[in-house]
Amino acid sequence: MTTHDTYRIGLLAGDGIGPEIVPAAVRCVDAAARAVGLAPIDWVELPLGRSAIDTHGAAVPDETLAALDGLEAWMLGPHDSVSYPEPHKSTLNPSGTIRKHAGLFANIRPAKSFAGSPALVPGTDLVIVRENTEGFYADRNTYLGTGEFMPTPDVAIAHGIITRQATEKIARAAFELAMQRRKHVTIVHKANVLAVTTGLFRDVCREIGQEYPEVRIDDFHIDAMTVHLVRRAPDFDVIVTENMFGDILSDLSGELAGSLGIAPSVNSSLTQAMAQAAHGSAPDIAGRDIANPIAMILSAAMMLEWLGARHDDERLVRAARLIDQAVNETVAGGVATGDLGGTASTSGFAAAVASTIDTASLASDAAR
Repeated sequence: MTTHDTYRIGLLAGDGIGPEIVPAAVRCVDAAARAVGLAPIDWVELPLGRSAIDTHGAAVPDETLAALDGLEAWMLGPHDSVSYPEPHKSTLNPSGTIRKHAGLFANIRPAKSFAGSPALVPGTDLVIVRENTEGFYADRNTYLGTGEFMPTPDVAIAHGIITRQATEKIARAAFELAMQRRKHVTIVHKANVLAVTTGLFRDVCREIGQEYPEVRIDDFHIDAMTVHLVRRAPDFDVIVTENMFGDILSDLSGELAGSLGIAPSVNSSLTQAMAQAAHGSAPDIAGRDIANPIAMILSAAMMLEWLGARHDDERLVRAARLIDQAVNETVAGGVATGDLGGTASTSGFAAAVASTIDTASLASDAAR
């Protein structure tokens, strides 16, 4: 990953607003890297999405997957797979393909409101820890990626899979994260109805929780959890759940915190990480320079923090914190895109964040 102090990071711009928000995140990462004394990032651009179908015959070309095998981290822009021509539309979508190929079992999705910005539930500051490889998304939980089938034209069946091995891995990720935060883990399941599958998920999470006696543990059914989030999101810290429930709760939490445009995420295994905003490709506003890049920018910061922990490189951790701080200061200073009530463009917001990072770096140098 490192050669002469240079980090190589993949770039997959994707569809819709991806080619706008991914460069916005790159601009902020480059500014933060300069500020902490890192060599310039070696960005590795890779084909993905509709443009890759046109040029390579696949939304995720084999050469892209091969290149990712040689990288520890990359940024993935949103994809618009529902608009792909057949047969590409009916296959596993690009993010699912990459997550499955790389074994990215943990999807970490924070939801945090910003000072000076409207939020449906002010004070929201939680993290959804979503198991990424099985559960009730049928295209991810089997070897061939075909967990749905139709025995007759009028009957459709999907199966959900929960295993002890996968649940133990995601539970440990959740409890480790809680130890760095407010030491509270909430397990979300539907064991009153799906007693065998989500009951196993709940019970294994509780078993792993016994290894972390400092962490407070509670659990709720998925339907009740949606109500609890709307009523009292600030009461929650780390929420661990299976794939589909995590997808639903993270979208809800992002909106409660202010907008899906501010909802970041990182997908990771023990050896690789992918930064990916939680929102979609928003084709209706693509190319207009009005999309909110915060989710992508903060996802990139999460990726840097993951890399910093993996390589014991405090500079990467400081770079991640600089980005977080700069985004918060920029929004608090009244610079925001339209979804947060502001007038800034995508590129303008990224420029403001990069400028804030540069200013903070100069102030730090002057103080030494």
